[in-house]
Amino acid sequence: MNSKRGTIIDKVEPSNWWVGMKNTHLQIMFYGQGIQEANVTTQYPGVRITELAKLDSPNYLIVYLDIADAKAGVMLLDISLNRKKQTVKFPLLERAMEGEQRMGFSKADVLYMLMPDRFAQGRKDNHVKMNCKYAVNRAKPSLRHGGDLEGIRQHLDYFKDLGVTALWLTPVLENDSPDHKGASTYHGYAITNYYKVDPRFGTNKDYKRLIDEAHAKGLKVVMDMIFNHCGMEHPWLSDLPSKDWLNNPEWLFAPKESATTTTDGKSTTYNGGINHLYRQTSYKLTSTVDPYASECDLSETVDGWFVPSMPDLNQRNPHLMTYLIQNSIWWIETVGIDGIRMDTYPYADAIGMAKWMKTINTEYPNFNVVGESWVTEPAFTAALQMDSKITPDPSGWEKSNGPFNTNLKSVMDFAFFERINLAKGEDTDDWWNGFNRIYNTFVYDYLYPTPSNVMAFIDNHDTDRFLGNGKDTKQLKQALALLLTVNRIPQIYYGTEILMNGTKAKTDGNVRKDFPGGFPGDKRNAFTEEGRTASENAMYNWLRSLLHWRKDNDVILKGKQKQYCPKNGIYVMTHEYNGKHVMVILNGTSKPATFCSSRYQEDIPQGTKARNIFNGRSVVLTKDFVLSPRATMIVEY
Repeated sequence: MNSKRGTIIDKVEPSNWWVGMKNTHLQIMFYGQGIQEANVTTQYPGVRITELAKLDSPNYLIVYLDIADAKAGVMLLDISLNRKKQTVKFPLLERAMEGEQRMGFSKADVLYMLMPDRFAQGRKDNHVKMNCKYAVNRAKPSLRHGGDLEGIRQHLDYFKDLGVTALWLTPVLENDSPDHKGASTYHGYAITNYYKVDPRFGTNKDYKRLIDEAHAKGLKVVMDMIFNHCGMEHPWLSDLPSKDWLNNPEWLFAPKESATTTTDGKSTTYNGGINHLYRQTSYKLTSTVDPYASECDLSETVDGWFVPSMPDLNQRNPHLMTYLIQNSIWWIETVGIDGIRMDTYPYADAIGMAKWMKTINTEYPNFNVVGESWVTEPAFTAALQMDSKITPDPSGWEKSNGPFNTNLKSVMDFAFFERINLAKGEDTDDWWNGFNRIYNTFVYDYLYPTPSNVMAFIDNHDTDRFLGNGKDTKQLKQALALLLTVNRIPQIYYGTEILMNGTKAKTDGNVRKDFPGGFPGDKRNAFTEEGRTASENAMYNWLRSLLHWRKDNDVILKGKQKQYCPKNGIYVMTHEYNGKHVMVILNGTSKPATFCSSRYQEDIPQGTKARNIFNGRSVVLTKDFVLSPRATMIVEY
C-alpha cells in the first residue's frame, strides 16, 4: 500500500456508523502504509477507544470503540505516525428507525429472484472503467450483458402487476475481477469491495433509490450476501491483514513452477497456475452435521475453497467476523434492505455465523435472514433453523455455553426443490413416485421449529429451469400451485411467468438468459402484453391471478394445512382458517383420473359450494368428477 503524500490513511471501513444501537461497540479498520504503529485518539464526547488491534500486516490497524454515550455528530479521530498527523472525520448518524421497526420478509411474501446483469439495462451506457479488464457481450452467456439497478427500478410496476411482493437480487456489490477464459463474475459472488455497489450496476445512491421506490410501491428488497468467500482481486489478497484471514492460503505463496494438480487430479490454472497446496471444498455438507465426521472431512468441507478464484474467508478470526457482521448492519441501516439471503451458509464457520445471526436478531428482532444450504434431506435443513432441537454442536463449541443454536430464522428447502423436479417426470402411483415424493417430504415438517419460515422454490439461478428445455405448462402450473399454497415462503425465478427455460448442460448462463425487452435493441418487449406471445400471456395471466389471489389470503397465510396420501394418481392438500377452506387438487398422472369425493369428506362440510379460483366456476365437491391429465384445480369454499 502506498499512502498519498502527507496522509497516513488510505482507506477507512466503515465510512460512518449510527448512535442508538443495542450493540454499542464499533470496529473501524484503517488501511495505510505502516499504519499499525499509529496512535489513535479522540476527544468526541461519549466515545471511548477500547483497543488498538495490530494484525500481522503492518498496513492495517483496527480500532475498537464504545459509543454507548455518544450523540449524533462528526467524530474526529486524530491519527499520528512518524511525526505525521491526520484527522479523520467519522460521521455518527441518527438511525432512520428503531431496529424493531424493520420488518423482514415472511410467508405473506412471494420473493421474485433475479440477476441484475440479466434482467434489464436502464442506463444508456454501462461500459464503466474498472481496474480489471472485462467485456460486455450479450452473445456470450458467461460474460456480462449490461443489466443494472436502473433497469430494475424502471420495471417496479411490472412486479406490482405480476403480484410478487419482494425482490431478491443476486449480489450487487463490486466484483472487479478480470474475465477469464470466456467467463466473468457477472453473477456477483466474487466481492472485491464489501461497501460499494458495482459501478456497472450503479452507485450506492442508486441502490438506495431503488429500495426506497420499491418500498413506496409495497415491494420489499432482499440483499444477497456472501461471508464464506470474497473475490481474488479483493485488496486483502495483495496484503493479507493476518495469516489466518483466509483458510488454506498457502498455495498463493508457493513458487509458480509448482505442479498444477488439484485434489481431484485435474489440471487447473488461474492467474499463473495453482499448485499442490491448493485445497478445494469437497462440497459434502453432510460432514457439518455428521456425529461421526472425521476432522479431515469437516475441514475439507468448511475450510476448502469453493473455487480457486474465490478465497475462502476464515470466520474464526474475530476481527474478520466482526468486520462482516458490521458490514451487514451497515447495509441494513444505509439502504433499508428488508432481508438477507446468505450464500453458501454451511460452508462458513458455524459458530461465527451463529454469532452473526444472534447480533442481527437482537438488533432487528423482526428482520429475516435465509441461509442457502444445498442439502436435500429435511433433517439436515431443519437442523440449521433457529431453536432446532436436533442441531448438533459444531466443532469447537464449548459445552459450558449450553446447547448450540444457529439463530438462523429461515432456511432454503432444497428437499422440496429436488422432489418436485423428480415428480414432474413421473406418474403418481400409490407409493413412491410422482407427488408421493412431495407428500413424503412434508411429513417431516415436525422437524422444523418453524415450517412457515422455510423458503421453498422450484428453480433458481444455480439450477436447471423447471421447464428444462421444454414448455410443459401443465407440470409448471402444478409446481407453482403447490409452491404458492404450501406452508412455506415461496420464491419464484425471474422469467418463469413468461416460460423462460434452459439447462446448465453447457453453462450456467443458459439458465440466466436476458429478460426479453430489458435491453436496448431487443426485438420484443415481454414486459408488456403486446410484446408477449399468446402462450406467454396465458402463463403470465394464470400466475398473476394466483399471486393476487394469494396476497392477504388468510386461509393460505394463517390456515391449518392438511395433506392426503396420493391415491389413484391424485394429490390433495387442504387449508382451513376460521371456517373458510381452500383445497388444492392435482392429477399427478398423464391420464384422466377420478376425484372420489367420499375420500375427502372430512374437509368438505355438508352443502359445500366451492369456487374454482382460476375460472370462477362452481365445483361440486360432494360428487365424483374426472380430472384431465396433469390437471391443476384450486377451489375455495
